Amino acid sequence: MKAIRIHAFGGPENLQLNELEQPQPGPGEVLIRNHAAGVNPIDWKTCSGGGASSFIEALPFCPGWEFAGRVEALGDGVNNVRQGDEVMGFIRFPQPAGCYAEYLIAPADQICQRPSALDSVTAAGLGLAGLTAWQALFEAGELKGGQSVLVLAAAGGVGHLAVQLAKWKGAYVIGTASHGNKAFLQSLGCDDIIDYQRQQVDNLIHDADLIIDGVGGETAIRALSCLQPHGKMITLPSVTAAEVIAAGEAKGLKVSGIRARPDAGQLHELAMLASSGKVMLNLTDNLPLDQAAEAHRLSATGHVRGKLVLTI
Repeated sequence: MKAIRIHAFGGPENLQLNELEQPQPGPGEVLIRNHAAGVNPIDWKTCSGGGASSFIEALPFCPGWEFAGRVEALGDGVNNVRQGDEVMGFIRFPQPAGCYAEYLIAPADQICQRPSALDSVTAAGLGLAGLTAWQALFEAGELKGGQSVLVLAAAGGVGHLAVQLAKWKGAYVIGTASHGNKAFLQSLGCDDIIDYQRQQVDNLIHDADLIIDGVGGETAIRALSCLQPHGKMITLPSVTAAEVIAAGEAKGLKVSGIRARPDAGQLHELAMLASSGKVMLNLTDNLPLDQAAEAHRLSATGHVRGKLVLTI
């Protein structure tokens, strides 16, 4: 089988297309014939030596944590799926999962059925960003209908899904984005859009119940003044989480970071929302597996609207 791997940490040029033996599932696992794999910033950050690289015990490493494919074989004890089922998953994170490959091994309890109305490319891009948004809003953020939510980087992979999920919950949603993304966010139902290139969000908003921070650093710290006294900020970029949390604590505000975790039940609910048109995953582009390096270069620009996916 073909798989993308790195043999040394570095830039996108280190991604290689290798020929490997097809793996075999162990107890509680399934063999997947992969159709598509989502590309996320954590992928190129990890390959460059940051991100989740501390969880890689040895190189070579095959990137990717989300996929959509078909069940080819079952390991012992698997009874929630059958051979031939079309499934999707966000798996093993932050441990290596190897989704940039023609075949992969997935824990059966971290995958769910792909709704027939949801195509495999969209399904492959839904897992990490969708579960990050879901867990930030509804678990860490405890969002309730009628509350106000400020989403920093609202047009990004997590941000554009957070906007839609918050609206689905009945919240008033404010998003920050560049002027070019205003119409896009309006189409997603964003109630108010702040052009971060021309406006200072901390001068305009002072009573948000919840902030989903997709930017981090000084931008997030300035945005703390947008919270009402009993509000919460959930900061997503791990590299600046400690300083943002410390700044919030100094102001007596509730700030926390999260790491998305696999959850098949939540993913299935997201998939049903997407298949019914209540949530839309914006796909910036889908590229063949052998163009994984180009996908990483695009992702690293920080200007991707929505998601990138590799088709296999």
